[in-house]
Amino acid sequence: MTTVRISSDSVDASPESSVVCAVDIGGTKFEAGLVTLKGELIDRARVEVDPDVGPQSHFAALASVVSEQLDRAASHHGKVVRAIGIGCAGPITRNCESVSPVNIASWNEFPLRRFLNDLTRLPVYGDLDAKALALAEGWLGAARGVRNFCAMTVSTGIGGGIFVDGDLLDGDSGNAGHVGHLIVEPGGRRCGCGARGCLEAEASGLAIEAITGRPPSEPTYDIMQRTGRYVGRGAAMICTALDLDLVVVGGAVALGFGATFFNEAQLELDECVHRDRGPMPRITSTRLADRGPLIGAGAVAIRSARRAAMR
Repeated sequence: MTTVRISSDSVDASPESSVVCAVDIGGTKFEAGLVTLKGELIDRARVEVDPDVGPQSHFAALASVVSEQLDRAASHHGKVVRAIGIGCAGPITRNCESVSPVNIASWNEFPLRRFLNDLTRLPVYGDLDAKALALAEGWLGAARGVRNFCAMTVSTGIGGGIFVDGDLLDGDSGNAGHVGHLIVEPGGRRCGCGARGCLEAEASGLAIEAITGRPPSEPTYDIMQRTGRYVGRGAAMICTALDLDLVVVGGAVALGFGATFFNEAQLELDECVHRDRGPMPRITSTRLADRGPLIGAGAVAIRSARRAAMR
């Protein structure tokens, strides 16, 4: 039994013929793919985000890859698309009724769910990208079978999804898991949220570029260590507060920095967490690699459709 119990009956009575269209909204790219009810990613397409265009142009770019995937579902795979699932960088309102993703300035409270519903005429379900990643890693990845864990994305921004006692935390607004706004350096760099020393202000891709004047794809050894140290510090706070023993980390920055990042994060986690009983928490990379965000968005659709069918 896995942590994430996703029933094939939630979308269609003949699951072999059904897929969901998964949509990943990142800070630098839009991606869409086809995910089976068993979690297999069978097709995908992406388009880079142009920072200099307006909201409708952004949606037109997204619509192009979504429409392509809907066409390919039937023409190349002989599948029927039953729903759309979204994983989106935050902040969002519940179910992605509106989204304001980091690094897409023109999408300020953009009504993404309505636009995708108008485009596809399919049920549309959405959640934070890191919560979607937590669903994917708990279903098929590094946290499979684990009831208490946190998944973090360290990329353009920093987000999280948290499972406690086998349930994904939602919170009042659906934004539970915004771990990027833990204070890891009191009095540190000013964050977009207005506070100082947030994890996102110290260790995100945007922060690294602001600190170094270079893209995070060109890090120094010291920056990789520094980023890992801050992420480990944030992970320690989460593990201590919620009694977790696993943190699964993905995202372009974390995965790009590799072993240097993960070793430093684990050292900081070991330094900051002290327990009288139970296993010491550990940090590991995502197992699903670059498939995780789309599988997670697919899981959002399957899970939400199952819940809707039970009402």
